[in-house]
Amino acid sequence: MAAKAKSAKIEDDAADDAEEGQVTPAKRRLSLKLIVIVAVALVAVIGGGGTAAYFMFGRSDMAAAGVPIKAAFFEVPEVLVNLSTTGTDRTQYLKVKVVLELPDASLTPQIQATMPRVMDAFQTYLRELRASDLEGSAGLYRLKEELTRRVNAAIAPHRITAVLFKEIVVQ
Repeated sequence: MAAKAKSAKIEDDAADDAEEGQVTPAKRRLSLKLIVIVAVALVAVIGGGGTAAYFMFGRSDMAAAGVPIKAAFFEVPEVLVNLSTTGTDRTQYLKVKVVLELPDASLTPQIQATMPRVMDAFQTYLRELRASDLEGSAGLYRLKEELTRRVNAAIAPHRITAVLFKEIVVQ
């Protein structure tokens, strides 16, 4: 009964206000645009934080938890080639010592069996390089990526993780 009396009083007050020309302000609604902006910002913050945490703590947590990282290394024989010369009389040489990073030590016999193919891929690629191709860190990065790609092609279907430089000499 008391609820009916309250609702009747509220309706009477609203009717009185309407008669006097006073309009009660409607509740302000959030615009759809504002809701979308807030949602996108929230997703960006959560996604960015998750990505940062993964890269900062992902691999180190595995090692700290006692899970061994199963990387293995395979040493490739030293390669000495003369570089391609373009109009100069001076012959330049490139001496490279590299180590292959393997995802697992069980891959070592397959690498050893295909080593002539790997060495051929190294020789044919390195002989076409010019000294200017090896300048700066960008040149060495391109060399590393290309050698990794060629090793993976030579030992397919197996794959290595990376080619690591032990020594590079251009003379």
